[in-house]
Amino acid sequence: MKLTTLSMASGASLLAAVLGLILASAPVAWSWSTEGHMLTCQIAQGLLEPAAAHAVKNLLPEEAGGDLSALCVWPDQVRHWYKYQWTSPLHFIDTPDKACSFVYSRDCHDPSGAKDMCVAGAISNFTSQLMHYKHGSADRKYNLTEALLFLSHFMGDVHQPMHVGFTSDQGGNAVNLRWFKHKSNLHHVWDREIILTTLAENYGKDMGAFRKDLEHNITKGTWSDDASSWRDCTDLSSCPTKYATESIDLACKWGYNSVHDGDTLSDDYFSSRLPIVTRRIAQGGVRLAMFLNRVFGEHKRDVDASLHLAAADEL
Repeated sequence: MKLTTLSMASGASLLAAVLGLILASAPVAWSWSTEGHMLTCQIAQGLLEPAAAHAVKNLLPEEAGGDLSALCVWPDQVRHWYKYQWTSPLHFIDTPDKACSFVYSRDCHDPSGAKDMCVAGAISNFTSQLMHYKHGSADRKYNLTEALLFLSHFMGDVHQPMHVGFTSDQGGNAVNLRWFKHKSNLHHVWDREIILTTLAENYGKDMGAFRKDLEHNITKGTWSDDASSWRDCTDLSSCPTKYATESIDLACKWGYNSVHDGDTLSDDYFSSRLPIVTRRIAQGGVRLAMFLNRVFGEHKRDVDASLHLAAADEL
């Protein structure tokens, strides 16, 4: 199935029209919270090489002020709009219950069975679309601004472990529980609750301080010894499968493990799962930067050779 986006002109005007809505909206319930997606995109933008940084700024609508993170939640805001309903299955992957594995040919499809309709397929597709970018020209075949926003958002989604979850409980959405004193569900705990709790308890709700800690851990702190390996990716078309496989493994070991419908999750679950959440946000940012640097940078020719996807037209 071919994944397409709106024309450049119509897409740009639509992005401008909804920018105010996005910036004013409360965190959505479908993926990393607004804060999670913003952190992933801020980390990525800080790691961009000059050519990629210029391309990103050139593709962003003027209203974003050159800030990729301002629009990283956009795909969640529009997924139920008529023109974008086709994108809804692209935010996640449903895997067989308790299989704790991801097999692209088995799991990457929408409810109708259409192939490649999952978050791993979407990352490959929009990466391929961005290969059409040339500074100063408009490729009318694809809306490259939308492709940038979808890629940035879905790189966050694929790193949220519960976005690669069990089919019967919709990635934990049907596992109802309490987070400390309020009602929630297992999926929301990983999307929002852990992030919002650490922001409130450890950072006084200061997202900038939280981001600085994550960036420090990437360069000099907790993850500095292995952060360079996060960028390992010989073939950009196959690496999303690797990231999804990591997520279902983490979902089984840390998300679902010892959790039952009706449970109350509090300090123990929070303190033990927080390192997983922060690491996945950081990995998503590092890997998004790697993708954008390779697509827009001097390595573009090598990326062309590695994308064996029949260029997104075959998806």
